[in-house]
Amino acid sequence: MPRSCVQACALVVVSHPRGQSAAHLRDSASASVLTSALIHAGFAVLLSGDGGPTSWGSPAGLAALGQVHAEATDLFPWSGRTYALGLSMGGLMALRSALPGAPYPVEGVALIDGWVDLRVAWGSAVSRREEIGAAYGLPDPPEDLNPAWLARTWGQLPMLVFGSPDDRTVPFERNGEALWAEAGEPDVGGLVRLSGGHLGGNRFTPEVARQVAAFYRTLERR
Repeated sequence: MPRSCVQACALVVVSHPRGQSAAHLRDSASASVLTSALIHAGFAVLLSGDGGPTSWGSPAGLAALGQVHAEATDLFPWSGRTYALGLSMGGLMALRSALPGAPYPVEGVALIDGWVDLRVAWGSAVSRREEIGAAYGLPDPPEDLNPAWLARTWGQLPMLVFGSPDDRTVPFERNGEALWAEAGEPDVGGLVRLSGGHLGGNRFTPEVARQVAAFYRTLERR
């Protein structure tokens, strides 16, 4: 929590990549570049466990996040505003939390190499398919639980989307790029094309951190 959060401050919920945890984000030097910049900008930061290392944005994971969010916002003078930041697999949870049926309202979403289309993730590898099937308890992910489909049908959202055409883990053109084209709110946030492989070092720079913090600050003024 920032020292400036005396009366009230907004909360940024950070959702982790596949196989990681809130503790991993806490101890990551790369992630701390982003979280330290957010705290310096006056935001409280919640590192979310998202219901487990392979929850893939599932309803159970979202419910667990809702409980943690409720507990966290009782611990500091919360302004009532929440923003989401999703890294890789965490993009599914970050996006889902900003859509109808989420346990709390989210004012804007930032994604870094984020998965957002559950069906694309399902078809990308047997290991991912098995994890998603276990997380959702279903033999096939229904379209009405796919965050990308929900976002496209719900309408435009304030989003800041980072990704790379070189990413061989999360196909950018079928995830962040497609999502921005179909559901990004114009004139706020944007699409930032980077180079290099998945979650490379250029995703965790002071410049990217500045852009993420500036995006949330813009939404604060709305």
